[in-house]
Amino acid sequence: MLETRKLESSIAGTQILRGADLVLAPGRTVGLIGRNGAGKTTFMRSVMGLLRPDGGEILIDGTDMTREPAHTRAAMGVGYMPEDRRLIPEFTVEQNILLPLNALGEDIDRSRLDWIYELMPEIGRFADRRALALSGGQQKLVALGRALIVGRKLLLLDEPFEGVAPALAQRLIEVIGVLRGEGLSVLLSESDHVHSADLVDGLYVIERGEIEKKAAETA
Repeated sequence: MLETRKLESSIAGTQILRGADLVLAPGRTVGLIGRNGAGKTTFMRSVMGLLRPDGGEILIDGTDMTREPAHTRAAMGVGYMPEDRRLIPEFTVEQNILLPLNALGEDIDRSRLDWIYELMPEIGRFADRRALALSGGQQKLVALGRALIVGRKLLLLDEPFEGVAPALAQRLIEVIGVLRGEGLSVLLSESDHVHSADLVDGLYVIERGEIEKKAAETA
């Protein structure tokens, strides 16, 4: 579902990714582990087309997306949950979730939205509440819902457990565990392996922009 080959990316002239190779098979959940500054977010942003790579390849569902603009990912069923959530504070929960569809000019898939509310009833209960009124953990759930409204095949979750209270971290673990049974391919990054240990089928470690596979995916 996702493969990067010798991916290289820079920020402000400083090279961050150094020949990063990663493979995520369909229906699998894979962890990308690394300390702060190791290159996790740069990798995610490069895959999503938010940062133009200096070299290498990005293949999504077998299609070369290396030079394609960011908005093309949503049409391919790819959802992205950034580390800092990036919600619009004045928008309601539902408006934030539907934002990718509105940006693309696509019709609202009510059945998909209802499925998200069933998956995470806690955000369904305050669908009309403005995002600025939510806690940080609740905002994480909304950001996940926004990723899911278009992410029918592949999800990129950047530090989903960062800065979240233990109870909400456990809730996120439960939700991501359910997604494994939905056939989604999931790449999640984390600074350590604490929360994702029981979620992932495979594990990669990133250090100074270089990625090393540490555990084979299960069959």
